[in-house]
Amino acid sequence: MNKLYIGNLNESVTPADLEKVFAEHKISYSGQFLVKSGYAFVDCPDEHWAMKAIETFSGKVELQGKRLEIEHSVPKKQRAIMKLNGHQLENHALKVSYIPDEQIAQGPENGRRGGFGSRGQPRQGSPVAAGAPAKQQQVDIPLRLLVPTQYVGAIIGKEGATIRNITKQTQSKIDVHRKENAGAAEKAISVHSTPEGCSSACKMILEIMHKEAKDTKTADEVPLKILAHNNFVGRLIGKEGRNLKKVEQDTETKITISSLQDLTLYNPERTITVKGAIENCCRAEQEIMKKVREAYENDVAAMSLQSHLIPGLNLAAVGLFPASSSAVPPPPSSVTGAAPYSSFMQAPEQEMVQVFIPAQAVGAIIGKKGQHIKQLSRFASASIKIAPPETPDSKVRMVIITGPPEAQFKAQGRIYGKLKEENFFGPKEEVKLETHIRVPASAAGRVIGKGGKTVNELQNLTAAEVVVPRDQTPDENDQVIVKIIGHFYASQMAQRKIRDILAQVKQLHQKGQSNQAQARRK
Repeated sequence: MNKLYIGNLNESVTPADLEKVFAEHKISYSGQFLVKSGYAFVDCPDEHWAMKAIETFSGKVELQGKRLEIEHSVPKKQRAIMKLNGHQLENHALKVSYIPDEQIAQGPENGRRGGFGSRGQPRQGSPVAAGAPAKQQQVDIPLRLLVPTQYVGAIIGKEGATIRNITKQTQSKIDVHRKENAGAAEKAISVHSTPEGCSSACKMILEIMHKEAKDTKTADEVPLKILAHNNFVGRLIGKEGRNLKKVEQDTETKITISSLQDLTLYNPERTITVKGAIENCCRAEQEIMKKVREAYENDVAAMSLQSHLIPGLNLAAVGLFPASSSAVPPPPSSVTGAAPYSSFMQAPEQEMVQVFIPAQAVGAIIGKKGQHIKQLSRFASASIKIAPPETPDSKVRMVIITGPPEAQFKAQGRIYGKLKEENFFGPKEEVKLETHIRVPASAAGRVIGKGGKTVNELQNLTAAEVVVPRDQTPDENDQVIVKIIGHFYASQMAQRKIRDILAQVKQLHQKGQSNQAQARRK
């Protein structure tokens, strides 16, 4: 990218003025200056001269009383992305990416990008047909490193030479997030490549940091720090820490993982610190990332069959999957026959849902001193309470969630995710929970349908088991229970469809009352 954008120019600046200032500072350029109103463009012979021009002029040299602003010339959309990326908004750094429409239109087979993440697999637009072989897809889980800020300059190198060399040798794309968390002692680096490319880049970066630490005598030891989404860490650790202990033994390293208390809703990553010789740390990185990628693949596989069921929701907000993953439902426009999510979002009424979780998982949901359940309640804007056990030896406990539809989705989603993360279900086992919603006794027949037609259609559509127990005695509010059993998406879709049926019943009832009132007035 050797074309330069020159900004902050006086309108009276001419090509000759720019030629003169470039000549004075001995900066080589090719062709002519294309001068517009307030800005200009020029080509440089190569990347070296382009970088030298940016370093020499940008914000340092004045022309007709105004400091020049010089940067690589990029398309408008990409320029906007570059300006927005890292921009601080309410103490959080923005991350922006652009997905061209034509790539979305290409679909999973041809489009390289998809979903809502900046990178990842193509969007999972429809369920895999039963018995159809799943296509092998490239998993793009970046290797995320945390490095001391003082070594970032050495990693980038003079005029970006070092990082370009790493990129070239490892065939990877490397993002150094310098602008994020201004003043922080450590900065994140994202490496996008094949697993082998990521590992090679990791080794080169680690070697650079060790050399810089030795040359500057700033540290006796530079550990390798890997960032991993919290959803995958439980499976990395394994039951009773077995997986992690094996990695330590096999690679002769010492590995520690940051506390859950350090997590926030905006930062769901845990820091995995690896100490040992460079070669051993690199072997540990390979094993750690292998398990992270396996966890990601298992979750995507479990989800891909149901991704069409909840139209238009952004799982990044729910926190079930990392932001780089594309394992999210497509927007409403790409879901055939799906009800628009806007009607779901606009529903103002409070809903009460009872979710039954394994009794031994109660501690994980509550968290230390109630921290997790309080954080979850704030995040989802819902009331979340855990009912006492029905009997001393109850194997399940009831979680009562009260809030509008969006709050229900967030709260239930996090509960499903937490149970998976804390290994209450196996690595390849779907989290399936029983959920109860209460419906007016008078509307139960509509949920069942004639001869069970409606409930059968619900089960076929959502892949959840939906049961309206017979011979129920209505409660004090004249309501009965509908049981829903299934994975997260199936349960959510069934809940929404049942709520739709109840809304229709309510609307018909109100219409009937209105007609009766009009008839009486006549």
